[in-house]
Amino acid sequence: MNDKMIFHQLFEKETSTYTYLLADSDTKEAVLIDPVIEMADRDVKLVADLGLKLKYILDTHVHADHITASGEIRKRTGAKVGLSSAYDMACPDLHLEDGQELSFGKYILKVIHTPGHTSGCLSYQVENMLFTGDALLVRGCGRTDFQEGSAEKLFHSVRDKIFNLPDDTIVYPGHDYKGFTKTSIDLEKRLNPRLKLEMNKEQFMEIMSNLKLAYPKKIQEAVPANLQVVYH
Repeated sequence: MNDKMIFHQLFEKETSTYTYLLADSDTKEAVLIDPVIEMADRDVKLVADLGLKLKYILDTHVHADHITASGEIRKRTGAKVGLSSAYDMACPDLHLEDGQELSFGKYILKVIHTPGHTSGCLSYQVENMLFTGDALLVRGCGRTDFQEGSAEKLFHSVRDKIFNLPDDTIVYPGHDYKGFTKTSIDLEKRLNPRLKLEMNKEQFMEIMSNLKLAYPKKIQEAVPANLQVVYH
């Protein structure tokens, strides 16, 4: 990571969600990834306290466990909201495509389409940092049993796209439930119990089909809100 980048990893404890703030220390242009509505005041205050100009607010996907703060923060800052074009929604300012690049100051953020947890999941790469949302977690991955999820697609997203990045790429997940804050491509290739290189697609799909997880507590309110309301 360039030592001139401003970087903050922020946490929302109810849903164990990470929000990320990245900025160029020279131009003060900033990007906010996956903000949570309950933490909107915190995030806007931090941007103001650091003297930053928020350029983009990017969601990695339409979340089922929390309501995004993207729309609210857009109202307060004038930043542009970005979301995958796969969702075919009118409300984001930017309908992001695989391979698209966004600049903030001297930095380039590259969009990588990594579907599987949902149909429109994106990962964002900035230098040697990768923000994976729920596609790849520390020693885990997002579930694939709703929102057009697909274990097969997620397997290929991780193996063919994420694992093809340099081994020293630092992975910053959308959530963590065990106290980890980051991982690396190399560590997940070796240690991820679902997706490490010695596991094949059939084994992964069997694991994912037998998770038997309860639905997120907020799914009934979060998904409709994130699809229809909060970006306006």
